[in-house]
Amino acid sequence: VLFVLIALGTAFAIGWWHLRNRGFRRARRWRALAYVAGLGAVGLALISPVDRLASLSFLVHMVQHELLIMIAPPLLLLADPLPILLWGLPRKLRLGVRHLLARGAMVRRILYSGTWMPVAWGVYVVNLWMWHLPVAYEAALRNHLLHDLEHLTFFGTAVLFWWPIINPAPRLHGQVAYGFRILYILAATFQTVALGFAIAVTERVLYSHYAAAPRLWGLSPLDDQAYGGAIMSEAG
Repeated sequence: VLFVLIALGTAFAIGWWHLRNRGFRRARRWRALAYVAGLGAVGLALISPVDRLASLSFLVHMVQHELLIMIAPPLLLLADPLPILLWGLPRKLRLGVRHLLARGAMVRRILYSGTWMPVAWGVYVVNLWMWHLPVAYEAALRNHLLHDLEHLTFFGTAVLFWWPIINPAPRLHGQVAYGFRILYILAATFQTVALGFAIAVTERVLYSHYAAAPRLWGLSPLDDQAYGGAIMSEAG
């Protein structure tokens, strides 16, 4: 994770510097700050004490998930990173990536379909609910590769979800009306709040892993679960 973050940060810095020297408007300081903050949120979620504590506390685990879903993706997309990252790549590699994203290219068609509002919304919501089913959640806690897949799908589906709202380059669906964006966010927020509320008010421990984990901050497993569900609802 650290290597990927350093590589992405370096490519963005090089691209931003090139565009800045050429006077392009994309290379604004606030975009660089948003990008760094987005990478920082990913690092905080995956390579800080948050990651270690997440195996001991459902509350912390929800904080980790919110960093990957609600904080990092919108910050990274607000930076409009793709054009800047392209300028940070070697010329041959840059041309290859541009070819993949050219009109009619397979990668562009897949990205177009994945960021279409009904698809992005559905994939995001189904993924969120699926991973919080006790059987899937417990399996991810027991298996490191499955846990990594969980985090990757949370982040990936969140990027797809936020894409039509922020509309970074390439602007695949044109300018989406703000009314549709508001309805889209409200519909997703309702799902997140409903899931968090269901977890928070349940009178039994849904995830047995936390019942056997050492207690943090004197919280009982049920209180820990309730606070975690509340965080999900508030963040949603």
